[in-house]
Amino acid sequence: MAMSEERTVLCGANAYDKKYYYNEAFAQIPKSIQDELHIICVLFTEEIGGIFTIVFERDGGISLETDAEGADICYDEIGSGLLVKEIYRKRKELFRTLSMYYRVLILKEDMADLLEEDE
Repeated sequence: MAMSEERTVLCGANAYDKKYYYNEAFAQIPKSIQDELHIICVLFTEEIGGIFTIVFERDGGISLETDAEGADICYDEIGSGLLVKEIYRKRKELFRTLSMYYRVLILKEDMADLLEEDE
């Protein structure tokens, strides 16, 4: 894969359709990590409602995004922000590792440079 000009969805869950999506372009990520991502997404939508996605940014960073349909009065907008922050805090190492994976294997950045950056 060449460097994308677009953001790339890694995975997500939709409380309205009761569905989970995982981008098969990342099938080489270990199954245990895929399972952890699945749990994060589904639990988020079970608790908050709406749509939750984990996205790789153009620069390799990770974003956690949540949205709701306009007429959804059950969606917890305040809770969504709090839960996103909690997930970032608790899974910081997971997201850092996924970001490095994306930057090295997809964006073709030099691993040595990334490790220096990380120090």
